[in-house]
Amino acid sequence: MLIDHVAEPQPLLQLTPLGNSSEQSNNYHFFFFYYSFMKAAESFEISMASRVEIDEDSDTNKGSMWVLDQKLDQPMDEEAGRLRNMYREKKFSALLLMRLAFQSLGVVFGDLGTSPLYVFYNTFPHGISDPEDVVGALSLIIYSLTLIPLLKYVFVVCRANDSGQGGTFALYSLLCRHANVKTIPNQHRTDEELTTYSRSTFHEQSYAAKTKKWLEGHASRKNALLLLVLVGTCMVIGDGILTPAISVLSAAGGIKVSSPGMKNDYVILVAVVILVGLFSVQHYGTDKVGWLFAPIVLLWFLLIGGIGIFNIWKHDSSVLRAFSPVYIYRYFKRNGRDGWTSLGGIMLSITGTEALFADLAHFPVSAVQIAFTTVVFPCLLLAYSGQAAYLMKHHDNKTVLQAFYLSIPEKIYWPVFIVATLAAVVASQATISATFSIIKQALALGCFPRVKVVHTSKKFLGQIYIPDINWILMILCIAVTAGFKNQSQIGNAYGTAVVVVMLATTLLMTLIMILVWRCHWILVLIFTGLSLVVECTYFSAVLFKVDQGGWVPLVIAAAFLLIMYVWHYGTLKRYEFEMHSKVSMAWLLGLGPSLGLVRVPGIGLVYTELASGVPHIFSHFITNLPAIHSVVVFVCVKYLPVYTVPEEERFLVKRIGPKSFHMFRCVARYGYKDLHKKDDDFEKKLFDNLFMFVRLESMMEGCSDSDEYSIYGQQTERSREGLINNNGSTIGSTADLTISSVDSIVPAKSPLHANNTMSSSSQLSMQNEIDELEFLNNCRDAGVVHILGNTVVRARRESRFYKKIAVDYIYAFLRKVCREHSVIFNIPHESLLNVGQIFYV
Repeated sequence: MLIDHVAEPQPLLQLTPLGNSSEQSNNYHFFFFYYSFMKAAESFEISMASRVEIDEDSDTNKGSMWVLDQKLDQPMDEEAGRLRNMYREKKFSALLLMRLAFQSLGVVFGDLGTSPLYVFYNTFPHGISDPEDVVGALSLIIYSLTLIPLLKYVFVVCRANDSGQGGTFALYSLLCRHANVKTIPNQHRTDEELTTYSRSTFHEQSYAAKTKKWLEGHASRKNALLLLVLVGTCMVIGDGILTPAISVLSAAGGIKVSSPGMKNDYVILVAVVILVGLFSVQHYGTDKVGWLFAPIVLLWFLLIGGIGIFNIWKHDSSVLRAFSPVYIYRYFKRNGRDGWTSLGGIMLSITGTEALFADLAHFPVSAVQIAFTTVVFPCLLLAYSGQAAYLMKHHDNKTVLQAFYLSIPEKIYWPVFIVATLAAVVASQATISATFSIIKQALALGCFPRVKVVHTSKKFLGQIYIPDINWILMILCIAVTAGFKNQSQIGNAYGTAVVVVMLATTLLMTLIMILVWRCHWILVLIFTGLSLVVECTYFSAVLFKVDQGGWVPLVIAAAFLLIMYVWHYGTLKRYEFEMHSKVSMAWLLGLGPSLGLVRVPGIGLVYTELASGVPHIFSHFITNLPAIHSVVVFVCVKYLPVYTVPEEERFLVKRIGPKSFHMFRCVARYGYKDLHKKDDDFEKKLFDNLFMFVRLESMMEGCSDSDEYSIYGQQTERSREGLINNNGSTIGSTADLTISSVDSIVPAKSPLHANNTMSSSSQLSMQNEIDELEFLNNCRDAGVVHILGNTVVRARRESRFYKKIAVDYIYAFLRKVCREHSVIFNIPHESLLNVGQIFYV
C-alpha cells in the first residue's frame, strides 16, 4: 500500500449551484472566505504536503521502502507556485537613462579611466628609440580599446549579466540554471519556479542540448568548469590588490614631477598613507560619499580629454594616423621580440575592463553603453593620442616615466593632480567593492570559508564590507607597493592578472552563448575565435614578464585557489555524507508518535544541509539522549544560483510524518546577494510561516468530503501498522477538488455528499487548527533550542599524503578560523546545542 499526496487545488473554478439553504449559504461564505484568503496568501510559499491518501493502484509497488520515504517526505513542489515576474528588465525614460549613465561613471569606469597614468611608461620602460614606435603603440592601444572594452564587453559580455549582477560567478550561476553543472546537488525543480530563476529551454536535438548533455555527462567536466570559475575569481581578487597599488602610486608620482629632487621613497610613503586611509574607512561604506564618485570621474574624463586635444594641437597632430592598423604591422616588423613583449604595457590600457563587468551592479546595460560610447571611449582615445603627440617631441627616458604629468599645461597642473589622486581613489574603491562582492558570491555557493559580511547601506543591497578580507587586501597591497617600488613591475603583475580573467570570461561566455542565448554556432565561433586571438596574444606577451613581477598575481591566485578549492571539496564531502547517511522514513514511523523518547516542552530547530529526508544528526542525537522536544523543525538553509530570492518566496514549509509526530521541515532559500541580518527576523519569519502553514493546511482539510481526509489529524493514535495494512487496502479516501472561475469552491466528485458534510468537516478542521496553533505557541513559549551538527572531516588512514594535508590540516584549519553557523544565525549560546560526529573521506 502506498501513501500518496493530494494535489493542491488549482486556480480553476468549477461553478456549481449551492442552493438557498442556510447550511449551503454558510458553506458558500466559508469557501468565499477561503478563496479570498488563499489569493491574499499567494505570496507565501506554503506546503500542503501533510494531506495524504492511500493509492489504490499500489499493488505493483508493495514493499518498496524508497516509495514510502518519498510519499511521506515528498519534495515541495506545491509550495513553489509561480508568481508574476517582477524582475523583468524595466524600460527607462530617456532622462532617467541619462541620469543612470552619469551615475555609472563613478561605479563602473573608474579603473579603466586611470590607465593613462601608467600605460606609456610600462610600454617603453627603457625609453623610445624611434618616434614612429609611439604611433605604432598608439595604434595598438586604439584597437585594443575598440575590440575588448567596446565590442566584447560593453556590447556583448555585459548583456550576459544575471539580473544586473556581473562577474565570473554571475556567469557560472547562469550556467547552473541552464545545465546541471553545480557540483553540490542541493537544488530541486521547485527552485526553478522562483520569480528570479529565469532559464530557457531548447530542443533535444539542438546544439545547445548536445552541449548540455556533454557538460553533464561526467563529474570531471563539472569540476573543470568550477576550476575555471575559481581561477577567474582568484585573479579578480588579485586585481583588488594590484589596482589600488598601481593607481595610487602612479597618482602620487605627480609630486615628484614638480619636485625632481624628491626621493622615490617619499612618493611610496605618500602612496602607503593613502592606501592605509582608503582601507581604514571601508567599514563606513560608500553610501554617504558615493554621490561624489560620478562627478569626480566625469571631471577626470573631461580633463584628460581636453588635455589630449590641447597636446594634439600643440605638439603633433600627425599621431592621428595611428587609427590606421597598418602602423601595428610596421611596429612589430621594426621591433621584433621587443615589440611583442611591449604588449604587456599596451595591455594595461584595457585594465579595468573586467571590473567594468564585475561592477555592473543594477545599472541597465543601455546606461553603461551610453556612458562608455559618449564619454569614456572618446576621452580615453583623446588622452592617449595627446600623450603620444607629446612623446613625439619629447621621447627621452625621464619624459616617458612621467608622460602624463609632463604633458599637462603648467597652469592647471595642481588641479589635475588633485583630481587624478581622487580618481585613483575612486578606481581603487570600485575594485575593492568588486572584490567584496565576488567573495560574497563565492561564499554563498560554498566556495569560500564563512567570513563576516557587513551590510553598509540600507538602500543598496550590493554595498557590503568584509573585515577579514579588507585587512588582508590592505597588507598585500602595501607589501606590493613598498616591495616593488616602481610602476613597471607592478604593471607586469597587473597585466598578468587581467589577461587571465579575460580568458576565463571568454570561455564562460562561449557556453553562455550556446546554452543561454542559443546563438548559431557560427556566431559563437566568431566571438570565441576573435576574443581568443587577441587575448592569447596578450597572454603570450605577459608570459615573458613573469620573472619581472608577473609572478605576483600567480602566487596570490594560487594561494586563494587552494583555499577555495579545499573548502569546496570539504563542503561537498560533508553534503555527500549527509545524503548517504540520512534516516529512512520507515525507521522514523516505526518509533511511533513519541519517537521512542520523552517529549519535553519546547521547539527544537535542527539545522541540516538536506532539503529532504531526516538527517543523520537527528538519529545520532536521539540515540544518545533520552529526550526530544515536543516540536521538531528541520531547518535547511541553502543558496541557489540566483542573485536574490524575494522575501515572500524565501521559506518553504511542510509536515513530516503524521500530525501526532509534530515534525516539520522549513527550507530557507537565499541568493548569492542576499544577507543574513544579525537580528531575530530569521527565527520570527520561520515561525510565522510555520503557523501560516498550519492554518492553510487546516482550511484545506475543511474542504474534504470525508472526515477521514486528514488521516494524521483524525487517527493520530494509530500506529504505523494501522496506516499501512498487509492487504494494501485504503483506509481513507479523498475527492479531488477543483476551483472554478467564480466565487465558490466545491468537490468535483459527488458535490451532494460534500454539501451535507462540509459544515461539520470545516468546523472540525478549524478546531484542530486552533488546538495545534495553541500547542505550537505553548511550545514556543517553553523555549526554542537550536541544534547544530558539528561534523568533523578526516582523511582515511590509507589516503594519499596530499589528501591528508588538504583535509586534515588545511580544511581543518579553515574550519577552525572561519565563523560558526551559530554566529551567522545569531543564535544565543544558552539556546545552542552542538552535536558532534566524525566521518572519513
